Amino acid sequence: MTRPDEDARFADGAERPLHLLAVGPEDLQVISALVQDAVLPASEMRWDRRGRRLALLVNRFRWESRETAERRGSPYERVQSVLSIEDVRAVSSQGIDRGNPGLVLSLLSIGFEPGEDGAGRVVLTLAGDGAVAVEVECLEVSLHDVTRPYQAPSGKAPDHP
Repeated sequence: MTRPDEDARFADGAERPLHLLAVGPEDLQVISALVQDAVLPASEMRWDRRGRRLALLVNRFRWESRETAERRGSPYERVQSVLSIEDVRAVSSQGIDRGNPGLVLSLLSIGFEPGEDGAGRVVLTLAGDGAVAVEVECLEVSLHDVTRPYQAPSGKAPDHP
């Protein structure tokens, strides 16, 4: 456990579900690192215009438990998590075939492009040159694990050249 004057470490959340909130670009970098290589069916991305929320149900690789799995020789894990972006004004995408209901997306990173008065654009970068741009009134992104971890179907950790 960390003391109040210490930064959290990946190991601190290794056995518990994550519940994180990003309200600044530095916070968003943490969530981006945790959802790197998350996969989701395109059908699990929902924009609630009235509620001004974009929510994605992702299957994220549990980066926070990777070292423990390697040290113990136990399987790598994934967990279903809800990635939610609040105060959404508009959503646009490129490189996503909306007509393909079986399309599986792979999330590479989340970034923030600041605008005026705290507004800006949250950019979800996807594998295969896809992207989702989310115009927001202010930065508020949350990540909540909603299931118990399960063995990663591939049995491997994601690897990038």
